[in-house]
Amino acid sequence: MKDLRRYLALKYIQYLVLSSSYTISTLLGLLGSAYTMVLLQSAKVSSKSTAVLISSLAQADILVFLSFVSDVVSGSFGVSPAASGLARILLTANAHVSCVLLSCVAFEAYLITFLPLESRPLRTVRNARLTSRVIWTLVAAECALFLLDDHLRASNSLGLLFQLSSGAAALLRSLSYVLGILLRIVNVYIYYKIFFSMSPRSRLKSK
Repeated sequence: MKDLRRYLALKYIQYLVLSSSYTISTLLGLLGSAYTMVLLQSAKVSSKSTAVLISSLAQADILVFLSFVSDVVSGSFGVSPAASGLARILLTANAHVSCVLLSCVAFEAYLITFLPLESRPLRTVRNARLTSRVIWTLVAAECALFLLDDHLRASNSLGLLFQLSSGAAALLRSLSYVLGILLRIVNVYIYYKIFFSMSPRSRLKSK
């Protein structure tokens, strides 16, 4: 559907084009996600693997809403390092989940375009749900490590656990940064291939 394509375009701009989040793009993303979650409940939208991935993508913006709530609460009752750290980690989780899910949608579009028959056994609702669960689980583990590292830093702990968590968190942040760059490159390549594979067909139809 056109509305879902527009929503995906908005999300690609928000997470894979802009280098940092902006208030306008974040608010538009929240509104788009709310509309998409309602739209996906419609009987007009068939339950396919792409719809499952888009649904999980829209649900990821709940983390942004929770981050806003955390900021409002901490602003009303006094800012605490724990509350501000939690809001930051919620935004990080949202960005990481969204980037990976958008890449999954792009990869599925690539399979549909170039390997439609061969990839059909992979492009199932079950596999899409499993993929979404794995992504959420990995990002949750990542954020748990970040929370542990922030807690140990706030408590001025200097033990072995602090050294391990600090080193692991630093390594994970570096890997996340590199992965983010790679996902941007891969997504551009995929849609470049799809666009130029569709262009000759469009020219043939116009003739």
